[in-house]
Amino acid sequence: MDRYDLAILSELQKNSALTNSELGERVSLSPSQCSRRKARLETEGVIKGYSARLDAASLGFGLRAITRVNLKAHGESMDDDFVTLLAKHAMVREAYSVSGDADYVLHVIAKDLTEFSDFIHHHLLPHPNVTQVRSEIILRSMKEEQGLPVKGG
Repeated sequence: MDRYDLAILSELQKNSALTNSELGERVSLSPSQCSRRKARLETEGVIKGYSARLDAASLGFGLRAITRVNLKAHGESMDDDFVTLLAKHAMVREAYSVSGDADYVLHVIAKDLTEFSDFIHHHLLPHPNVTQVRSEIILRSMKEEQGLPVKGG
């Protein structure tokens, strides 16, 4: 991967809807070179896909929370069962197995506190392997960087 590839990746993270012509102007390559490089980066799996960033509040999602979960016991089947539970709930946007005082950290979005409370009390806490749930409601976001810090050009 050379500086042109990195520049292409950097620009696409800022705006994935750029045409090859616009991309070429920004990275000092021809549109056809950008197209070939972009296709190669997609084929190699460096570019996993394209998406639009949506405004959660505009779509009625007024609550975001970081939820830390501890399990009673660990084992492949117990962890798989918990992951299956998470997959059933679209409000869980990200889930990580972590080190530290929690077993899992979840990023959860909800329309409001009632919907969030329903998820915690009717789905997460009743799970037979969940022993503790602690949540922090996000009051304000100071930084939300998308993508990866690639430099090019």
